[in-house]
Amino acid sequence: MKVVLTGGAGFIGSNLGRELLARPEVDEVVALDNLSTGFRSNLDGTDITLVEGTVLDPDTLDRVCEGASAIVHLGALPSVPRSVIDPVASHHANATGTLEVLQAARRAGDIQVISASSSSVYGANRELPKRESMRTAPISPYAVSKQATEAYTLSFGHTYGMPTLAFRFFNVYGPLQAAGHAYAAVLPAFIDAALRGVPLTIHGDGEQTRDFTYVGTVTRVIADAVVGQVSDLEAINLAFGSRTSLNSVVDELADILGERPAVEHVESRAGDVRDSQADNARLRSHFPDVTPVPLREGLEATVNWFKTLPDYA
Repeated sequence: MKVVLTGGAGFIGSNLGRELLARPEVDEVVALDNLSTGFRSNLDGTDITLVEGTVLDPDTLDRVCEGASAIVHLGALPSVPRSVIDPVASHHANATGTLEVLQAARRAGDIQVISASSSSVYGANRELPKRESMRTAPISPYAVSKQATEAYTLSFGHTYGMPTLAFRFFNVYGPLQAAGHAYAAVLPAFIDAALRGVPLTIHGDGEQTRDFTYVGTVTRVIADAVVGQVSDLEAINLAFGSRTSLNSVVDELADILGERPAVEHVESRAGDVRDSQADNARLRSHFPDVTPVPLREGLEATVNWFKTLPDYA
């Protein structure tokens, strides 16, 4: 089985590539990445083939999809704040990019497409936990582009009978997640600041909550979906119903590091949701045997990975 990963040199993609190559059913993994947010070094030590290119180029997509059994579409322009500054770029990369991937999958023989959506699509809908049947109410351009990602994916399942799956990711974290840039996700940003001895920046009071999901758990679910050719015509939350405040994360990091990092509270950001927590019933119906990595265990693994990097040695 050949599997194509768009965004395959990124954080989730490079972890997923390793997980897929560990499965006996998978013979080849090809990563398509324009390296705008991914890194060649993320694939070091693997047999993943990197093709540098964009999902907006049909010819490149056709070339990498030849002979493939599945595409896992992770390629995107991430970050709510980035989308607030440049909504058109987010739309092109995330919405139009998804449509191009789906068209390529059709040309390749209606192969399976698994797309990465986001919990941000729930947006202003404050009901918890977030169930897939709830009204979506995106409040940022990024969230709108991710709603388009899942809607296009599922529409191709309905319209063309393609095997499709759209996962809504909830604050995925873990090794290989970049920090030290303006759009870094909250956990790598916290760990980076703590290891450098500078204050952790919290937007708001820190009591906002997230359903943090370790990347190893996410990649196991996706690999199971690829190998098992799982499909669904409705979106699926890829998270397990935890709910942790940012202040609690700081407490955990203080315990792991043996000292409490300084914290600086600043104004809340436009487009950020207050609370996030997944209902996992639909996920469990497809993947009943997956056991999520606990937050403490995942944080320890992530901190240990950060400590191997030259900047923190």
